[in-house]
Amino acid sequence: MPEGPSVRKFQLLTSPFVGQVVAKVGGSSQKISVNDLNALRLQDSQVHGKNLYLAFVAAEGPSGPTAEESVLQREAASGASSPAQGGQEQICAPQTYPLDEELQELQHSRSEAPDSAEGPGNWLRFHFGLFGSVRANEFSRANKANKRGDWKDPIPRLVLHFESGGFLVFYNCRMHWCSSPRADPASDILSVEFHRGRALDALRAPDPICYTLLDQRYFSGLGNIIKNEILYLAKIHPLTQGSLLALPDLEHLLDCAVQFSSDWLHSKLRGKGLHPQIYRKEQCPLGHVVMKGTLGPADGFKRLTWWCPQCQPAVLSGDGDPSSVT
Repeated sequence: MPEGPSVRKFQLLTSPFVGQVVAKVGGSSQKISVNDLNALRLQDSQVHGKNLYLAFVAAEGPSGPTAEESVLQREAASGASSPAQGGQEQICAPQTYPLDEELQELQHSRSEAPDSAEGPGNWLRFHFGLFGSVRANEFSRANKANKRGDWKDPIPRLVLHFESGGFLVFYNCRMHWCSSPRADPASDILSVEFHRGRALDALRAPDPICYTLLDQRYFSGLGNIIKNEILYLAKIHPLTQGSLLALPDLEHLLDCAVQFSSDWLHSKLRGKGLHPQIYRKEQCPLGHVVMKGTLGPADGFKRLTWWCPQCQPAVLSGDGDPSSVT
C-alpha cells in the first residue's frame, strides 16, 4: 500500500480543489453512496500517516481556506504542474509484486483498527490498497494487459468533478465517513511535530527492529519499502533486537527514516521515481547476495524483507546467541 510520501503527494494533488463545489460524481465504490457528495464543498484536505482525509460541507457553508491552507495550495499547484505528478506510485524496480505479498497487504488493510471517531461525520477517510493512487485532471490508463490478457483501464472507486471544470480520481482505496481525522502528528515521520524521543523509546524495546519500525503508533506512514531501505542504510539486520543496539545506532536509524522519507517525497514532487538499494534486489550495491524472508510477529502481520548478511550482520545477545537469523 502507498506509504507516507505517496499519501502526502496525494494530499497535495487534492489541495488546489479545497473551497470548490462538487458538480458531478462517479465511481464504483459500494462502501459509500457517492451521490451523497454531489453539491458539497471540499472544505479541507489532510494527511495522517497512510491515510488521506477530505472534509465536505454544504455548499453554502464556510468556504475560505486558512492562510496555511493557501500556502499548501500554492505549493501543490506548482508541484502538480509536472506531468508525472498525477501518476501512480513510481518505483524504479520490477513492478510484478509477488501474490503472497499482495494478499498480505490486503489482509492487513482489512484488519486495520478503525478510527477512534467512528460514526457519521463530514470527513471522508481514504485508505489505499497496494496500487492505490489519486490523479488530478486525468484518468489512469492501462500500461499492460491484465491476467486475462485484456487491456482494461483501472476502474475508479471515486471521481469528483468540480464546478471549476477540474476533477479528482481515486483508485484502489477504501472509504468511510468519520467525525474527525484520527490524527497524531507526533507519530507521523513526515510531520514537523514528529516526536523523536517517543520513537527512540519504541526502538529500544527487546523486539526485532523490523517489527517496531512498522508499528504505526510510533512510525505512522513508514511502510515496507522504507523499512527495508533504512535498515540497509543504517547497516542493521532486520531481526536485531532494539535493546541490543547502542543509542547512537538507534539515533542514526531514526535519522535515516526521516531523511529517506523526506527525500522520497521531494523526489515524487519532482516527478522522479525511487531507486531502491535493497528492496526487491538480488544483490546489494556492493555486490553481495541479498537474503529474503517473510518476517513478523508470530501472532501478527508478516512482511517480505530483504537484507544483506554481510552489510547487515546479525547482532549477538549477551549469552552469545544470535538475535537474528540469516
